[in-house]
Amino acid sequence: MVSPMDDQDKLLDEAMGAVRGQAFQMKRCLDKGRLMDGLKHASNMLGELRTSLLSPKTYYELYMCICDELRHLEMYLIDEFQKGQRVADLYELVQYAGNIVPRLYLLITVGLVYIKTNETCKRDILKDLVEMCRGVQHPLRGLFLRNYLLQCSRNILPDVDDPSPSGEDMPVGTISDSVDFILMNFAEMNKLWVRMQHQGHSREKEKREKERQELRILVGTNLVRLSQLEFVDVHRYKKSVLPGILEQAVSCRDPLSQEYLMECIIQVFPDEFHLQTLSAFLKACAELHSEVNVKNIIISLIDRLANFAHREDGSGIPDDIKLFEIFSEQVSQVIKSRPDMPLEDTVSLQVSLVNLAQKCYSDQIDYVDKVLENTLQVFTKLNIEKIHSGSALGRELSRLLRLPADNYNNLLTVLQLQCFTPLLSLLDYSGRKVLATYLVTNAVENDTFITTQEQVDAVLSMVASLTCDQSDQPLVEPDPEDLAEEQGLLARFIHLFKSENSDQQYLILTTARKHLGAGGNKRLLYTLPPLVFQAYQLAFKYHTERDVDDKWSKKVHKIFQFVHQTVTALVRAEYAELPLRLFLQGALAIDKIDFENHETVAYEFMSQAFSLYEDEISDSKAQLAAMTLIMGTFQQTTCFSEENHEPLRTQCALAASKLLKKPDQARGVTTCSHLFWSARSQLSNKEELRDEKRVLECLKKGVRIANQCMDPSTQSQLFVELLNHYIYFYEKGNAQVTVAMLNQLVSKVKEDLANLETTEETDQISRHLTNTLAHLQLRQQEPPAEGPTYEGLQL
Repeated sequence: MVSPMDDQDKLLDEAMGAVRGQAFQMKRCLDKGRLMDGLKHASNMLGELRTSLLSPKTYYELYMCICDELRHLEMYLIDEFQKGQRVADLYELVQYAGNIVPRLYLLITVGLVYIKTNETCKRDILKDLVEMCRGVQHPLRGLFLRNYLLQCSRNILPDVDDPSPSGEDMPVGTISDSVDFILMNFAEMNKLWVRMQHQGHSREKEKREKERQELRILVGTNLVRLSQLEFVDVHRYKKSVLPGILEQAVSCRDPLSQEYLMECIIQVFPDEFHLQTLSAFLKACAELHSEVNVKNIIISLIDRLANFAHREDGSGIPDDIKLFEIFSEQVSQVIKSRPDMPLEDTVSLQVSLVNLAQKCYSDQIDYVDKVLENTLQVFTKLNIEKIHSGSALGRELSRLLRLPADNYNNLLTVLQLQCFTPLLSLLDYSGRKVLATYLVTNAVENDTFITTQEQVDAVLSMVASLTCDQSDQPLVEPDPEDLAEEQGLLARFIHLFKSENSDQQYLILTTARKHLGAGGNKRLLYTLPPLVFQAYQLAFKYHTERDVDDKWSKKVHKIFQFVHQTVTALVRAEYAELPLRLFLQGALAIDKIDFENHETVAYEFMSQAFSLYEDEISDSKAQLAAMTLIMGTFQQTTCFSEENHEPLRTQCALAASKLLKKPDQARGVTTCSHLFWSARSQLSNKEELRDEKRVLECLKKGVRIANQCMDPSTQSQLFVELLNHYIYFYEKGNAQVTVAMLNQLVSKVKEDLANLETTEETDQISRHLTNTLAHLQLRQQEPPAEGPTYEGLQL
């Protein structure tokens, strides 16, 4: 009966005191040459190991102390026997010690000294010692006794090859004797270790398991010693070593022992040994106790061999060993033999198989697909239709599905896995969305281009949880920032939908449009604009191919029909400013491509922008910004005939004059002046636009409206801006703009500014005026060689 923990230190101190006392007397007798008395004190010292009151941890401390003292006896005996003392007599003599524990410790000590001085009896003595240790059947005492035997014999075990069949018997022993010795010692130690579980009351089961965990290394040391023997080669390991270990592991039926021993085998023996004995090891795994976590054992072995495949020495996996097939078959057998295995453990095994396939057979993606297929079959047989992503099973399945993306870093490779999407669909909405985001992020970071219509269809189906509403998604509205980040990522991904073939690219865009169009109003804002810009790029590409494609013009026309339809979808989604910008961008793109009816198409895009401005934009700031954009776009176009140009510019001027706020009207009408005057031809007939009268009308109207503004600082700012517009047209040669007009404006602005209070705003207006006057002064001092002069200008 082990004493409570509080008493352990006291008991250990008492035992240590006795050990030190007897050790002192033993050394004293040995120094005086009184061997028999020395052995008597050694026996008394060893008697302390007969206790049942110490815990394994405390017993170990006592054991180590006694072992240190026994080394003095060993060294003394070696010296004596070298002087001629007869070892055989002493070996017989110590067997008469009173108690079995001291007797066997002394017997091991003397026996191993006997071997060191006379190797001819090595085999017999080793066999004798390992057999006699069976006399101690108390688990704790027996374990440490056999550990002492193993430690003392580690340097004297025979490690030479067996003789040929016709050779003579070798009393010194061979590798076979060493293997038999260690395997027998291992088997007996394992039995003792297992028996510890059944000692004492059932309520102390957890305590005993903890104690057993502390002692497991004593059993494992046997396997370490086996792995260190030079002549234990692959053949011997396969024929006798592994079968002996597995037989003991399987037959003991103790989960703790089985799990530790299988892990120990994996860790202590070389990878080359495992490669040659895979089937036997994995078959034994299927026979282990149902409580053993076989998953961890198999995963540990797979991971070790997968790493072995990437060793720098280039040894790798031999071609004749079908590593994946062996593991795949045996894992299936393990799963079948364990119907109660948790599903998450089953999926964990599949994760390890995918790791193995990708590390050792990276070019054979059918192996990965086979694993996914097996996983899908497991779920199908159990009629599992939905897996919660937060559960242990959901986490393992997500890990399984991430692996191909992580290892291949190519979404196109993932698309080749036939069972990937069906497995992904088993996850709940949250799990699918997280994984879809992961896949899209991987593709964006690795610039994975999606190059065919079929690939676009497959990938957008795979990440459908990002592109459109799902039947199982929460009814709660998503957080706007999260939605923006998620759809922004998807928009970046859409820019990777690119094919070298222009016709294929058009099919890609229409396929993507079909998927993304079902995304709902909040998603369309992010996902349709990338398609529009992709379409504009395609139109330019068709234009560059006009010499080799007779139908290029019709194809370009079809693209702009696609754009019109797509931007209109945004309008129907109750957006205005973005579609307006996209229509204007389209007009600029059309202007650069001289395809059939391009003027008509450009006019349609401009008129759609006007309609959006008039019908949808009501905020005064947004109106001015939109009007400025429309006029800026219109001013850059060159494809319109006078017939179409005139109503558009007139409409711009009319719209500008109807802006709600007077400052906006003034700025809008003034900006319109540029539509009647351009340094480049705005008309398709290449006539330069120089309508001096209409330009001046716009400028004068801007002055009239500015005069109507009630706020003095705003009025002053407007007059400074108007002055700059007047200067621009004067320098461009508009004869209707005169120096007298400039003088009048300069005088007006100076007068107004003088009456304003000094504020940050008026300071800014003053700086604007100062810069403008500095420009005029420079032009007065250094008049241009050509063009108007500033004669008569009063600054």
